[in-house]
Amino acid sequence: MTAPADRVLAPAELHALSRRANLPGALRLGAHAALLLGTGWWLAVAGPWTVVPAFLAFGLTQVALFAPAHEMMHQTAFASRRANAMFGWLAACPSLLNLQFYTSFHLAHHRNTQIPGEDPELDLAPTDTFSRYVWRVLGVPYWRLRLRVIRDCWRGDLSAYPYVAAKAAPGVIRSVRAMSLVMAGGAITSALLFGWRTPLLFWIGPQLVCQPFLRAYVLAEHTGCTQDRNGLTNTRTTLTNAMVRLLMWNMPYHAEHHLYPSIPFHRLADTHAALRARLGFVQRGYVRWHLGLLRRLRAESGA
Repeated sequence: MTAPADRVLAPAELHALSRRANLPGALRLGAHAALLLGTGWWLAVAGPWTVVPAFLAFGLTQVALFAPAHEMMHQTAFASRRANAMFGWLAACPSLLNLQFYTSFHLAHHRNTQIPGEDPELDLAPTDTFSRYVWRVLGVPYWRLRLRVIRDCWRGDLSAYPYVAAKAAPGVIRSVRAMSLVMAGGAITSALLFGWRTPLLFWIGPQLVCQPFLRAYVLAEHTGCTQDRNGLTNTRTTLTNAMVRLLMWNMPYHAEHHLYPSIPFHRLADTHAALRARLGFVQRGYVRWHLGLLRRLRAESGA
């Protein structure tokens, strides 16, 4: 049997790159936590001239917790499954992205990347007009899904999500209920202890204001790529600066990750070096990609 055309790495090379360890994940998680604490302290002491940059710095660091949650869902941040499960669940909570639900959703996305009717990421309306683009980047579909999942889990009915297997549904329901209680309880407790502005300034506000930056980041991963099972062409890698790679745990190397999801974040740069010549979509910079998309949407609208 011949290997699929997008399987570029030799088995021995893949095995070496897929080796998992606890130290890289601990160092990266520690750096992320330090940034979160540092920007949170800056926001707490900020004056009228520094509150906006402090708020944005804290918010961007907080919404970027999606990256460790994603890595830990794949069980590649740590060699320890328990560490992946525990820290991944906590990292996902601020964005109401329950780790158990996200596992079912995201694994279906990996199994059926860019296949209409099978990839749950394609359930969202396409960004084929300027208004739909703005709607997606603002995060409206994202928050609708998050709140709908919470509602359905409290109802105990996940039949609307075919990618959640029946045997997994009870665990997902318990986990989403626990997440919603933790976040609501934390918000209420912080408001009672420190005033109502606290959850608005340190959770709700940063999520609403900074989630669009993450939505714009995610939009670049597959939009405009081929809708087929060729991993070399259905996913985009974006070359970006060191801070974005730090906060996003090297996930801008996204084609590499989709081709070989067993490879931990700290080996994706090495994987990129081995695969770059074969990748169909390698983009320099997120801003440049979005400007190109907006120009295309404008041309197609006849404006």
